[in-house]
Amino acid sequence: MDDLWCVAAGVFQVWMFVVVFFIMLPAMFGLSLGVTGVYIQILVRILEWATLRIQRGRQQQPSVPVPLPNGIIERAGGSMEEEMEQLRSSRSLAGGEFALSDVFYFYKKGVESIVDDQVTQRFSSEELASWNLLTRTNQNFRYISLRLTVIWGLGVFVRYCVLFPLRITLAIIGLSWLVIGTTLVGFLPESSEKNWLSELVHLTCYRICARGLSATIHYHNKENKPQKGGICVVNHTTPIDVVILANDGCYAMVGQIHGGLMGVIQRSRVRSCPHVWFERSEMKDRHTVTSRLRAHVAAKTKLPILIFPEGTCINNTSVMMFKKGSFEIGGTIYPVAIKYDPRFGDAFWNSSKYNMVSYLLRMMTSWAIVVNVWYLPPMTIQDGEDAAQFANRVKSAIAEQGGLLDLAL
Repeated sequence: MDDLWCVAAGVFQVWMFVVVFFIMLPAMFGLSLGVTGVYIQILVRILEWATLRIQRGRQQQPSVPVPLPNGIIERAGGSMEEEMEQLRSSRSLAGGEFALSDVFYFYKKGVESIVDDQVTQRFSSEELASWNLLTRTNQNFRYISLRLTVIWGLGVFVRYCVLFPLRITLAIIGLSWLVIGTTLVGFLPESSEKNWLSELVHLTCYRICARGLSATIHYHNKENKPQKGGICVVNHTTPIDVVILANDGCYAMVGQIHGGLMGVIQRSRVRSCPHVWFERSEMKDRHTVTSRLRAHVAAKTKLPILIFPEGTCINNTSVMMFKKGSFEIGGTIYPVAIKYDPRFGDAFWNSSKYNMVSYLLRMMTSWAIVVNVWYLPPMTIQDGEDAAQFANRVKSAIAEQGGLLDLAL
């Protein structure tokens, strides 16, 4: 038994040495040893091979179903006229003859259009054209070949037995350092040194957490990064958006006060940085929210406010209507577009289907997080333009830059 404990202690020491000196410390200084880049390149080649193998398998096995399009209703191909002809031919009716049962066909089509409209589809995960060796990505996958199944099995082992423990370790270290570091900085008197230390703690913690997700982030047009006293407006796919953005700069967060672990993190962070947290009753008071945000923006020395004006997570394909409250505050708007690469994992958080813990577990067992971030030129409200029009103009700019569908709703 003593020998077993010695072996376990030795493995733990080696594990922590690798985590601290080869992952955590380089991440804290914004450095990379290139391991993640090599890992992504290997993944791309494996997924390309898997795609070709699946396509060849479908040709050899015509019975293998083709993936359905994204949507919660399975629709057959063809026009309504063709479907009506098939329906009537099955009842031995002439092409122009009407039957009372035809009403049910049109009723069915109307209900489908309501249940599975363009907006509803944005709250379900994006379906890929081909399987990416994640069991949850394509529900229509069927057995193709032994080699593909073996590769999938090896992927499960790597994701759950190697990457998952590593990511959990880094997440615990990053969040612990965030709570401890911000709490200690919070005891310092207000000064420029305190602000500098606060930004340093936030940057290092978020970089550790991002490394724990195997995040590969490509930032574009850094000359347009949000400046102090401004408002950063971003399309919203996942709570991890905050981690992605905070790797390249610090922001003042806006949100409702929570309890539990999230409450501990919020209370520790607000000690060192002027985040804007609201009570539930205050969140319902639009004037209270606007006045507090306007006061924050008026102080040009404070960090830019990070706001997700959609108010909910959208599935990485579209940008939905922005709430105009963020655009009534005044000041300069710094639009930012975020687009995740769906080949390596589904970043969308379907909050109606998964709670935060199960969602994070799914993210930590995906291949990786690969994302592009575009900083757009700052924008201000124009003469004769109201808040709603300004919000739509910013939304359109974000959608165009990120290659996202600009929804009017």
